[in-house]
Amino acid sequence: MANVSKPVALVSGASSGIGKDIALRLIREGYVVYGGARRVGNMADIEAAGGHAIALDVTDDASMTQAVDRIMREQRRLDVLVNGTGYGQYGALEDVPMAEARRQMETNLIGAARLVQLCLPHMRAAGDGAILNISSIGGKFALPLGGWYHASKFALEGYSDALRNEVRQFGIEVIVIEPGGIASEWESIAADEAARLSGGGAYAAMVEKFRNMRGKRQAPPPAVVSNLVVRALNARRPATRYSGGLMARPLLFLRRHLSDRMFDRLIMSAFR
Repeated sequence: MANVSKPVALVSGASSGIGKDIALRLIREGYVVYGGARRVGNMADIEAAGGHAIALDVTDDASMTQAVDRIMREQRRLDVLVNGTGYGQYGALEDVPMAEARRQMETNLIGAARLVQLCLPHMRAAGDGAILNISSIGGKFALPLGGWYHASKFALEGYSDALRNEVRQFGIEVIVIEPGGIASEWESIAADEAARLSGGGAYAAMVEKFRNMRGKRQAPPPAVVSNLVVRALNARRPATRYSGGLMARPLLFLRRHLSDRMFDRLIMSAFR
C-alpha cells in the first residue's frame, strides 16, 4: 500500500558515488527513495537503509518505463527526480569513436531527458514536484580531452533552462547541481579512458600531463553534493543552480569574468 505521508524520490545512478550518497541522504531526510542503476547488487546499502533498489538503465527505454511504472504502482506518487547517472568519456576528440560519443550523450543527456518525460505527467497531475539534474562545473567550461563529456553537460544545462520555464506553470521546480571535484571513481575512469584512446598517439603528452594532475588536491566527499540537493529541496524558493566541491566556485567565477582567451591560458597552464 502506498505511503501517502512521505515524499517519493527516484535517484538514478545510485550504485556508486554521488548518486548513492544522494539516495542514502534522502532516506535519512524521510523520503521514500528508489535508487536506480544497472548494478542492482551495488545498492544493498540503500535497501538496508530502508530504500528500494531497482534496475534502471538510462540507455534502455523499457527499463526506464518499467522503473517509473513500478514507483507509481507501489507509491501512487513521485515527487522528486534526481538525474544522477553520468560518466566521463575522455580522450582527444580526434580519437574518440563516434559510437562512444553517442553513448556519452545517450547516458548523460538523452537518458536524463527521457526520465523527465516519464515523470512529468505524474508531477503535473499532482501540481508539484522537483527535478534535479546533476550537471558539473564542466557544463560551463571545457578541459582538453573531455570534449564529449563537456558537450553532454553543456547540453544538460541548456536543456534544464528550457525545461524550467516550460514546467514552472505546473508548480514543478527544475534545479541544476554543478559539482566541482568530488572524491569518487569518476576521475580514475576518465583518466583510464583518456589513456586507452589517446595515450599512444599525437595527444600522448597531453594525456600524461592530465594523468599526473590527478590527486594533487584532496577532493571532498560526495556529501558536499548531497547537502546541495537537500538544501534545494528544503528551500521555499530554490535557486536555479547550486555549486560545490573542489574549485567549483573559483572556477565558475573566473569563467564568468575572464575572456575566452584568458580562460584558455588559465586552463592550459595546468597542462604545462
